[in-house]
Amino acid sequence: MDRDLWAGLAVFAEIVEAGSFTKAAARMGLSPSALSHAMRGLEAKVGIRLLDRTTRSLAPTDAGENLLRQLRPAMASVEGALGTLDAGRTRPAGRIRINAHRMAAVHVVLPRLAAFAKTCPDVAVELIVNDGLVDIVAERFDCGVRHEGQLQLDMISVRISPPVPLVFAAAPSYLASCCAPQVPDELSRHRCICYRYTSAGTMHVWEFVSGESIIQRPVTGSFVTNDIDVMRDAAVSGVGVACLPAPHVEEHLKSGALVEVLRGWAPILPPNHLYYPHRRQPSAAFQAFIGAMRVPSEA
Repeated sequence: MDRDLWAGLAVFAEIVEAGSFTKAAARMGLSPSALSHAMRGLEAKVGIRLLDRTTRSLAPTDAGENLLRQLRPAMASVEGALGTLDAGRTRPAGRIRINAHRMAAVHVVLPRLAAFAKTCPDVAVELIVNDGLVDIVAERFDCGVRHEGQLQLDMISVRISPPVPLVFAAAPSYLASCCAPQVPDELSRHRCICYRYTSAGTMHVWEFVSGESIIQRPVTGSFVTNDIDVMRDAAVSGVGVACLPAPHVEEHLKSGALVEVLRGWAPILPPNHLYYPHRRQPSAAFQAFIGAMRVPSEA
């Protein structure tokens, strides 16, 4: 089979999986016009239209869908063969794409990347920060990082952090004009900084430790954002009370920029897990990355 036909088939599969020429081009590091040219060339070679395209959407034709149904197992077989070849390398090489929520990206993944880069200098890492829930298979990520309980089904997971304590905090400037809340019910008299999940559109529900159980209290947000850094900075500037991961505000608590409130009421988040689809033959690069990300005591 000629080289151009192989390339065209790969482009076709990528476009359908991404759902648009623009997204597929970004994944492949090419321009949308280059992909459009490749698709026209492929359809000319096979003599049939494979994609129905409009200005707003695209979908495979019946012929295209039939082709993809047979093409996907073949492509998976090729990827498996390449994985087997890569596993035989004495020096891991390749690219790893990770989707992680901001807290894990900043406080778990990044601190371990320098050592990984020294050990595996031929491995390129692409870290995408996204606090929403992502289908890592559909989005072509090698792995994702989320808290236990947020993992996609049918995934292999590896714990990469201990449990993460939360803390309720506010700036001294905010507390100077009102009494610090002592119990959750008193939050109704306070301005609260809340987080909205972009992917689901829902608000993060505040939870509180009560004895051995966790209780929930409705909190009305006087300020709502979808970014944890903005939440922290809003709290520092005196906007109100925020519920934040302790590692993310540790320095601010030490410096006095923030003050902990509702001490003893904050819950603890489950550990972070790196998760990925079942693979027959993970690449040497991916195996090395998993080893670098494991909790040190479990490595």
